[in-house]
Amino acid sequence: MGPLGKHSEFADGYFSFPKLEGEIAPRMRFQGKEVLTWSLNNYLGLANHPEVRKADAEAAAKWGAAYPMGARMMSGQTSLHEQLEDELAEFVGKEKSYLLNYGYQGIMSVIDSILDRKDVVVYDSECHACIIDALRMHLGKRYVFPHNDIENCEKQLERATKLAAETGGGILVITEGVFGMTGDQGKLKEIVELKKKFDFRLLVDDAHGFGTMGKTGAGTGEEQGVQEEIDLYFSTFAKSMASIGAFIAGDANVILYLRYNMRSQIFAKSLPMLLVEGALKRLELLRSKPELKDDLWKIVHALRKGLHDNGFSTGRSDSPVTPVVLNGTVGEAAALSRDLRENYGIFCSVVIYPVIPKGMIILRLIPTAVHTIADVEETIRAFASVKDKLTSEFYKNSELALSIVE
Repeated sequence: MGPLGKHSEFADGYFSFPKLEGEIAPRMRFQGKEVLTWSLNNYLGLANHPEVRKADAEAAAKWGAAYPMGARMMSGQTSLHEQLEDELAEFVGKEKSYLLNYGYQGIMSVIDSILDRKDVVVYDSECHACIIDALRMHLGKRYVFPHNDIENCEKQLERATKLAAETGGGILVITEGVFGMTGDQGKLKEIVELKKKFDFRLLVDDAHGFGTMGKTGAGTGEEQGVQEEIDLYFSTFAKSMASIGAFIAGDANVILYLRYNMRSQIFAKSLPMLLVEGALKRLELLRSKPELKDDLWKIVHALRKGLHDNGFSTGRSDSPVTPVVLNGTVGEAAALSRDLRENYGIFCSVVIYPVIPKGMIILRLIPTAVHTIADVEETIRAFASVKDKLTSEFYKNSELALSIVE
């Protein structure tokens, strides 16, 4: 069953694969009870924004779910697909962009397409599973550096440079704009500085940074002042855009190459028009309503201050992702999470091994623009209450925790 699946007997349907029901909102229903949820990546609140709902409904009525039929290379190309690509490229400051059907599949295919066995990869140890899976397919050499350890990254680049000189290949450095579990930003500025010493291209997965970071929301590269130095910029629509799909942006010649070599797009049906029109509306709101990002950050700051004031650590996060970092077993994590849900009405995701190291628990809170300060205050009261239980080892000695064998 694997390290997660082995807990399925008690976890399935509650801790894993839970059903949140009702309209997408800060308050939804879980197992018949209303809960205040901090587990939706709906950063800007666009999932149920009235203009978005109207655009989605009109697009569905106009096009249905089928149009266009066929892959884009064969029969699935439209002017609206091209318009969305042009607008995305302009927004993130790149020459061209290319629409992808999914984020996970998309970046895997990007990495697979731009590398051959001669090329060498240097990547951050905490890169998302989609990146790790892509690198498992890579037939060439790859070097990993400890998370955000720029000194070690430089050492790996030295090794990569020597090897690339032998193979005749190039070097690709991969990191993330915002790391989704811990919430800290990738050290893009420091990695870009290494271009003065080494010849490489930089690919950044900015799924959590697009729309939330930077003055205009153009991402973590904008936040750190190095957007122009990112060679390939990737993001998904599943976070700030509250939809399905993704895009890759960069120099026109590289994007042209990807259009003709990305097997996941060449041999897959085009992104449906209702999603394309919906994405255009979402991007319009992202650009025209900066107050959405401002509202998000008001909640982020209030939530983080309340947690810190009550002695909780949010680790190294400097993005909207707000992890409450604790020590404990899988059993303690289950008991704590159940107490929050059942007795305080607080629903947040619990993260355990193998996603994070053994002995660590993360309660992952995702603030959004549609949360309120009252929601924050209610959550802080709940966390303040469970703090005493943590100190007294209430959860460690609970029947649930003692019943779970790790």
